[in-house]
Amino acid sequence: MCLALPVKVVEVEGAGDWATVDLGGVRKRISLALLDGVEAGDYVILHVGYALTRLDPAEAERTLALFARMEP
Repeated sequence: MCLALPVKVVEVEGAGDWATVDLGGVRKRISLALLDGVEAGDYVILHVGYALTRLDPAEAERTLALFARMEP
């Protein structure tokens, strides 16, 4: 089973090929090779270290709020 997660871009590095994202306080460096024009503050769908698509901020925040409610 595969899972893709919405994450917030904290920083875009260099020529825009890499970014640091945040998911609930966990930061990870990911590839932006599949997307153009991603900026800090954008939300993207993350799967296996790659940003797959941009996500509407309101939808991303609703999804992240649901994830937060599922925590024990």
